[in-house]
Amino acid sequence: MRGVLAALYSAAVYAFFLATFVYAILFVEGLIVPKTIDSGEPGELLPSLLINAGLLGVFAVQHSVMARPAFKKVWTRIVPKEIERSTYVLFASLALALILWQWRPLPQLVWSVDNDIAEIAIIALSWSGWALLLASTFLISHFHLFGLSQGFARLLGIKEGADHAFVTPLFYRWIRHPLYAGFIIAFWAASHMSVGHLFFAIATTGYILIGIFLEERDLVGEFGDRYRQYRRQVGMLFPKIGGTRDPQETRAK
Repeated sequence: MRGVLAALYSAAVYAFFLATFVYAILFVEGLIVPKTIDSGEPGELLPSLLINAGLLGVFAVQHSVMARPAFKKVWTRIVPKEIERSTYVLFASLALALILWQWRPLPQLVWSVDNDIAEIAIIALSWSGWALLLASTFLISHFHLFGLSQGFARLLGIKEGADHAFVTPLFYRWIRHPLYAGFIIAFWAASHMSVGHLFFAIATTGYILIGIFLEERDLVGEFGDRYRQYRRQVGMLFPKIGGTRDPQETRAK
């Protein structure tokens, strides 16, 4: 019964995450959904910026604190290990949903590209960012990253190992964080950049850089010199000119 409940819980959380994340993509791209990054009644500049900063701050704190090994060590004394990752995904999705719900638009334009060909190219670049980050999740085990593997492990009789191999598949041979690079591309590639969108892009890019610092500190702690060598050889968000890559190296999230 515990295995069935864990599987159902992880599947429900994944479905909620997927719906929230798809909405977030359309929110940023300004498509289809009722509320986008620039839609709604604009408010005063300073209060809107403070509210938006608070919303992003809630997401950043939740995302970073719950991802740290020290927190997980304590958290798994309360939450069963097989649903720990799904619970993290649930809280992250709720924090993201709060941003989508309460975001204050600031639609004044910072820049606008009116050339049709250039606009199409920028839109294509933005969608390539989303494609890059999605592909990157599958390269590092998409279903483990979002808790489904752990949630279904007991039901399917699969033994979840505590350690993961250090792998560098495809994009990871060229940049250390293609998933984060995808986010940055998607957020900044806008043919019509509003004040609100620009603030969102700046704030999330800043958080991504902090997140990379924290994640790499954890990876060095887990893999030691192996990760230090990888960090010397491979660029963080852009390919390193003159860097060498060992195709036999392996990486884990």
